[in-house]
Amino acid sequence: MIGNAILLSVIGAIILAGMAAVDRKSELEVVDAVDLSRYAGRWYEIARLPNRFEKKCADSVTATYTLRSDGKVDVVNRCRKENGEYSTARGKAKVVDKKTNAKLKVTFFWPFYGDYWILDLGPNYEYEVVAAPNRDYI
Repeated sequence: MIGNAILLSVIGAIILAGMAAVDRKSELEVVDAVDLSRYAGRWYEIARLPNRFEKKCADSVTATYTLRSDGKVDVVNRCRKENGEYSTARGKAKVVDKKTNAKLKVTFFWPFYGDYWILDLGPNYEYEVVAAPNRDYI
């Protein structure tokens, strides 16, 4: 298990380095298709270029996705801060690219939405790479 975590951390570092080197004017490519029922559940973050809301996070970062009957997705982000307390943010996401389900808009503070694009996804949904198209976070 530790070997997998190290491997995934190395992969994360390579992806972050690649994101920094990519021409910022070219559009990011998303995966061909996302099965949201398989995507639902808890994901554990192993590497990131944090957005402003994650700067307080020291470790134990998770994102839990739950499908809703209206086609949207409930989102719960959680992390442990340096002082040991946990921080939780609740939001919802809507699919904006129904062809792939790989481009979503997420809000934690309505009416403000942020882009959430799925750039890579393991064949068995064992990992994912998510970023904003403006490359402000990954």
